[in-house]
Amino acid sequence: MQLFAPSLAFVDLETTGTRAAADRITEVGIVRVDADAAGGPPRVHEWSTLVDPEVPIPPVIQALTGITDAMVAGAPTFSAVADAVAERIADCVFVAHNARFDHGFLKHAFARAGRPFAARPLCTVRLSRRLYPEADGHGLDALVARHGLAVADRHRALGDARAIWAFVQVLYRSFPPDVIAEAAQRILRIPSLPPQLPPDSLDRLPEAAGVYLFYGENPLPIYIGKSVNLRERVGAHFAGDWQAETDLRLSQEIRRIEHEETAGELGALLREAMLVKSLLPAHNRKLRRKEEAGVLVLDPDGAPRFVPAAAVEPAALAGSYGPFTSKRGARETLRALAADHALCWRRLGIEKRAAGPCFQRQLRRCAGACVGAEDGATHDARLAAALAPLTVPAWPVPGPALVREHDPARARTDVHVLRDWCWLGTARDDGELAALVAAPPRPQFDIDVARLLQKRWSAGKLPLVPIAAAALAR
Repeated sequence: MQLFAPSLAFVDLETTGTRAAADRITEVGIVRVDADAAGGPPRVHEWSTLVDPEVPIPPVIQALTGITDAMVAGAPTFSAVADAVAERIADCVFVAHNARFDHGFLKHAFARAGRPFAARPLCTVRLSRRLYPEADGHGLDALVARHGLAVADRHRALGDARAIWAFVQVLYRSFPPDVIAEAAQRILRIPSLPPQLPPDSLDRLPEAAGVYLFYGENPLPIYIGKSVNLRERVGAHFAGDWQAETDLRLSQEIRRIEHEETAGELGALLREAMLVKSLLPAHNRKLRRKEEAGVLVLDPDGAPRFVPAAAVEPAALAGSYGPFTSKRGARETLRALAADHALCWRRLGIEKRAAGPCFQRQLRRCAGACVGAEDGATHDARLAAALAPLTVPAWPVPGPALVREHDPARARTDVHVLRDWCWLGTARDDGELAALVAAPPRPQFDIDVARLLQKRWSAGKLPLVPIAAAALAR
């Protein structure tokens, strides 16, 4: 048998659940197959072991696999068998059914043992789909039934690893070796899509900037992302080994993918921020609505005051400090500045007592504004100096401004209308731009948009053109 690689390791794991970062391995089964240099039959070596997961096995998992807490109580931990596992898969193509699952669990297990892990995973789900595109199903039970595979101990690690090896042997009885080799090499180079997605899901995506939306069973998206190359970025969600818990859950829940193109990165970033806040996808955390966000201002008496996002007037942002994701975040910043600059907790509003030394003064960490050792004006000047690096910069042009993004490959130009670190909208043609300029919406403070625009301006990546100086002709 002319194998598509010199050495193959057919691997299957039993685990306490489906979360590679949180759940644990209970059994490892490996069938290693090495090609014979003289052209004889390949050499086959089987190995398996139970593994003590060091956590209880859920009853539903015990019922599925037959592996109980009592069975693993005296088994070695993964750290104890890590050397044996690494030795048996060394220099092999890592072959598994739904390979990202097994590969991801092993990578996390090795990481917890303080060891690196790397392997080239080849998924037999994808191999089946490529070589049997008309087949109804490609799960392991479907393969066993379709090809009449003799399988003992289904849902045990070594039994399932043997089943995968038996399936590959069927392939060599059904196809020329070069056809199998070509299919395997293609799979090793492309992402492993979840089996419930159409095989051409990635092919439908452009290699262009934009946002992508993952949907589950419901009409609202479960995740929204952005990229300058939609096809590459979406593929990356399914090409890793579930280092991120989000990618694992997305792989399980996703049912379809939609996308929107933009002319460039800025448009994708702005559109992503808007969509996430309006649609609230379950797996987007950082860009969800931030009602608690806001800025700090200094009142006429010098005391810092937190202004929540809903009360922020964008035109008055300049000279405030932040922005902060929450009042608590602003408070923690003040605490840090107090520690670094001997500022008074009572004058900062951190401590509410009306008289006497503040807690920091009692620890000799306050210059003494609370007891008259430092006058208030001096303290407030030092506070302003300490806050200076957090100052929100003034909007750099008078009134609203335009930023044009052009994609020559698609002959597409988007014009973003901005003002006071806010996004007013995007136009794709002269009519849309004229309407947007004539009747722009009222600027609304958004912490993520403000941070994005300020960061790009500081880096010289926000080429603003004042509306008054801009011709509407595209």
